[in-house]
Amino acid sequence: MTTTLAHPIPTPESARARGSRPARRTVSERGLLTVVLAGTAAVLGLWWHDTTILAGLGEWLTSAGRLTGLLGGYAVAVILLLMSRAPWIEHGLGSDRLARWHAMGGRYLLSLLIAHAVLITWGYAITAQTGFLAEASTLLVAVPNVLLATIGLGLLVVVGAISARTVRRRVSYETWYLIHLLTYIAVALSFLHVLSAGADFQTGWAKAAWIALYAAVGAALLWYRWLVPVRDALRHRLRVASVTTEAPGVVSITVAGEGLDRLGAQPGQFFRWRFLTPSGWWQSHPFSLSATPTDTELRITVKDLGDHSRDLQRLRPGTKVIAEGPYGAFTPARRRGHGVLLLAGGIGITPLRTMLEHHAHDTGADTELDAGPVTLLYRANHAEEIILAHELDTLARAEHIEVHYVLGAPGSDTDVLVDHRLRHLIPDLEDRDAFVCGPPRFMDAARDSLLRCGVPARHIHTEQFTF
Repeated sequence: MTTTLAHPIPTPESARARGSRPARRTVSERGLLTVVLAGTAAVLGLWWHDTTILAGLGEWLTSAGRLTGLLGGYAVAVILLLMSRAPWIEHGLGSDRLARWHAMGGRYLLSLLIAHAVLITWGYAITAQTGFLAEASTLLVAVPNVLLATIGLGLLVVVGAISARTVRRRVSYETWYLIHLLTYIAVALSFLHVLSAGADFQTGWAKAAWIALYAAVGAALLWYRWLVPVRDALRHRLRVASVTTEAPGVVSITVAGEGLDRLGAQPGQFFRWRFLTPSGWWQSHPFSLSATPTDTELRITVKDLGDHSRDLQRLRPGTKVIAEGPYGAFTPARRRGHGVLLLAGGIGITPLRTMLEHHAHDTGADTELDAGPVTLLYRANHAEEIILAHELDTLARAEHIEVHYVLGAPGSDTDVLVDHRLRHLIPDLEDRDAFVCGPPRFMDAARDSLLRCGVPARHIHTEQFTF
């Protein structure tokens, strides 16, 4: 069933202050790739500088092992930088692209480090005319910190295994989060091995440069992942103001604070929230804002999907909060054309609700792009799964905004994502930008439907915050 709102339910209007912080400087995906490739070239230059004439298979294998080890160590630094949550990276790439970079980098890293271990051991075994296992045992005992580095590699393999898509879907976020912390232990165990056993770090300038690289990345991690959130928590005095039930298993949590407009949060962005309860203080979870922030309040809407989100249903007013962010590039700034389609599935309505609010008050008078027609399409299996409907109805009063509720199971006769039904509902669909948010299967189906209906891929905007 498709319903177009005609009689919105009146609710009190609330003025929303827009972030006053100036636009942050960001790096583009191409710019970041250029920097990473430049660093890779420098690592290759370091290896070449210390490579002499190679005689025999053993020396060739050992040299290849040195190269994969250097590239693996550099890949560690790159991945840690991607994990630092530096705003100039997060806002430039967006969390979905950043997650893809992180996953791809993890696969490269494990491949390089395993190749390093195998090639070095094999090369030494041929040179010493011993067996592979015998040489491996010798290296573990005789070479400084090789045992620690081997343990570190094992921990990275565990992290990589738990991050595989088929495994990741079967473990809770809490388990995944805890196991990912092993990355830091693995890096610490391996770092001393690189400096003490690495043949390329016998010269002072190479060792100094490597230490400086890791020190800079470590400083970024410490600053953005720990010190900035604590600073902001103290500065803004965040605390839970209220918990409101929106539907069975769904609550809106209003967090009060001071000077929150200085955070510069934009519609569609998210924070990583750490509620300082006995069971939740140690973990942070990403939740999108479900209302445009004011200078005194932030709001999220959370569905019971697991242990942590279930605990949030019972939060008490006054609970202190640490919020990291804002993060993400899933904002109206991505628009390229005239007109907008907001396509929501389930709890994915939360960031799109803030975008709808933005467009309800934005007529294009002070922007480069005219607001154009704005359509929200909200799909759910049953009517009781629709949340924040009264707020959506109120926002639909704006003359250029249209809201549709679509009810029914995926693939059914009422599924608007089947065939070309989207185009029948929205005739000018190919001229619009589509912002899509919801469960993974919904987002895949929505993207396929949009492409099938002629929407250019560059006009389809999604974002997933998966790490």
